[in-house]
Amino acid sequence: MKLGLNSVLFGAWDMETAFKYTAMAGYDGIEVAAIGGMSQHLVLDNWRETAREARRLGREYGLELLAMEQPRQDPNMMEKAFQAANEAGIPVVNCGPGGKSDDEETFQQSIDSLGSLADMAEKYGVTLCVKAHVGAAIYNTPTTLRAMEAISSPAFGIDMDPSHIHRANENPVEAIAAVVSRVKHVHIRDCKGRERGPGDPENQANGRGDIDLVGYIRVLHENGYDGPVNLEVIGTRAQGHSLEQCCIIGAETRGHMQASLQACGAR
Repeated sequence: MKLGLNSVLFGAWDMETAFKYTAMAGYDGIEVAAIGGMSQHLVLDNWRETAREARRLGREYGLELLAMEQPRQDPNMMEKAFQAANEAGIPVVNCGPGGKSDDEETFQQSIDSLGSLADMAEKYGVTLCVKAHVGAAIYNTPTTLRAMEAISSPAFGIDMDPSHIHRANENPVEAIAAVVSRVKHVHIRDCKGRERGPGDPENQANGRGDIDLVGYIRVLHENGYDGPVNLEVIGTRAQGHSLEQCCIIGAETRGHMQASLQACGAR
């Protein structure tokens, strides 16, 4: 497994700051955020320049470009994301599922949209991943399994985030085992309680919450998963966290991730 973090953790700073401190924390790579309002890192309206800059920063700081997150399913925006990923050498683009929970009409709309986007991703040599998300059409294991059955494209995969599964009142360790055959990316973070939101940024750091993340990583290892495991912490920009606080969250989680890999014999 390749350990990384989503640059949205450093969303209040420029892209080089995110790369610099991700490398200092000892990560293998980075997921570049293309999330309007949360960061100004991979800016898709200027995707050629920022994709090339991401590639340059990866070389300078010794970080593999593991993924990109662009949450919207707008076809024009997603095509820019796939073009940027192709330019930068980013293999995976993560997006949100859209729709509403337990609403069959929006579930089908989401499946149709994701299927079309997966075909577009294949054209650019990129994998499109989607994760279960609280409140969305795909939000738990049963809806994830339905998506897996409905979308057969080799350019489509599942992005698993244990915090969303936990907040869907499921056991993330059992959930990852059920879908691991199609998992091509992991967004990882901890969570206290089962409220709708992920909680304060510091409590999203691995080891701060209620999720058995050691067991979660063990299941990934036992099933031969060797893809990205990227920390995704949101809220630092909105809550005015300092650069030092963000660095602590990243470094603390890197230690927990390494210990989890060692505990299950993966490193």
